[in-house]
Formats: sequence, C-alpha cells, structure tokens
Amino acid sequence: MSIRIVTDSSSDLPTALAARWGISVVALSVRFGDADFVDSTSISAEAFWEQCAASPVLPETTAPSPGQYEATYRRLIAEGATGILVVALSSSLSATMQSAELAAKSVTTAQIPIVVVDSRTVSLGLGLVAVSCAQYAHGGASLNDVVAHANDIIPRTRVFGALDTLDNLKKGGRVGGAKALMASVLSIKPIIEVRGGLVEEAGRQRTRTKALHFLHETVKNSGDLESLAVLHAQCSDVDAFVASLREVYSGEIVVGDIGPVIGSHAGRGTIGVAFRVRA
Repeated sequence: MSIRIVTDSSSDLPTALAARWGISVVALSVRFGDADFVDSTSISAEAFWEQCAASPVLPETTAPSPGQYEATYRRLIAEGATGILVVALSSSLSATMQSAELAAKSVTTAQIPIVVVDSRTVSLGLGLVAVSCAQYAHGGASLNDVVAHANDIIPRTRVFGALDTLDNLKKGGRVGGAKALMASVLSIKPIIEVRGGLVEEAGRQRTRTKALHFLHETVKNSGDLESLAVLHAQCSDVDAFVASLREVYSGEIVVGDIGPVIGSHAGRGTIGVAFRVRA
C-alpha cells in the first residue's frame, strides 16, 4: 500500500525535507500588480522582499487552482499511490482547501481514495503535520489510519510568531499609519498566534530581544513536545535563536524560510516557532 501526502507551499517546508518524505507541494501564487509569481519557484526570497519594500500595497496571494491539484493527484496515482491525503492551509484563511476538494471529486475512484483535511494552521505548523503524516504512512499505515493521525495531531499543533515591523499590516489595512508609526518608535514587537485556524494577536513585547525571549519561554513552558520548528523571514539572528531552543528541546529542530504567501502578511524579520505538544 502506498499512501502519499500532499500539502501546499504555505507550509514553508524546506525542499529537502519534503523530498525526504515524498511530500508533494502544490504552489500558491503571488501577484505584484500585473506580474504573477509562483510561490518559492519563480521569484527569489531577496527579489520578493525588495518588491514588498517598494510596493505601497501588499502583494495579492492566490490559492492553487483545482487543476494544479488534479495534475498532482494524477501523477501520484500513475506512480502507484493507493490513497492520497491532502493536508491543507487553514480553510479560514484561504480557498486552497476548496481547490483541493474540487480536484479530489473529479479524480477519486473507489480504488484511489483522496481525503482532504483542514490543518487549521499555517507555515511550518502545517508543514509539521504533513511531515508527521508522511512518516506515519511510510510506516505502513492505511489511509484511514493516516487521516486519524492527522486529526489527532492538528489540535496539538501550535504556531507563534514575533513580527519585526507593522509595515505589512499597515499596507494590508489591519493597523492605521499612526499606530504603526508609534509601534516603530517604541520598538513594539507584536506577537501572533494561530488559534482555531485564524491568526490572532497574542501580546506585544518591547524590543526584539524580549519578543524572542517570549517565544523561547513559550516553547519551554508548553510541556513535553513531539516536534519543533523555527520559521523566519531572512532573520540574521535565527541561528542564535535556534541555539537557545536547543537548551530546552533535545530533538531535531526544523528550520524553514517563511515564503512569499505567509511573508507578504507577516513581513521581513518575522521569526516564529511551530511545535506539537505530546498527548
């Protein structure tokens, strides 16, 4: 039995990690004006951030088309897949899951079931769920068992992020210019958390040092962890932050770059943690 896992590029999974576990990644798109770019494929991180800085408005992000998912499903079936699990970006934030479901209806047969689950999370929170499901499938689990595993670990997966600037939230209309300016003057770093599939404010810290300490203490005080990842948008201090986490977590720490889809909202300099609490 060959159960294959599909996710989308908002997972921010490192390419090598996705390849290691045979995870197929369907790309979202980013649009600057009339120019469309495929997430993590047709625009470099440096070029993306340069365009973000130069643009007075946020780039638009677009969910994959059902056709993109259908092409992926058919390729996996041709490669011998006997079942497919799609772990999708939170349905409360994107139409990505809807595209995956529409494609599944056009491909699914009695012999090749395709199940789409809502991760209710973003970035490497989504990525960690996809990897865990791929590992479970690699161990010989049935599709039903892998789906049950996904539904078990999704509620135990948490994501926190420390924003370095409010510029992107200002461009997106989420905060006013005066508030963004005041936050900049006071060096306030907003903390966000993914809760119930939505991105919510989890507090504010004065200075980046305190924001990183907040993330460190959140990981430290969250109990026994099964997995941990660090996500960042071109942060020069990411290595030091990862080193500090190794003092409180002995397992492998996945480190991934925040891609254009998540980065267009969070902004350059954002750093965060994604982890799963043991049941």
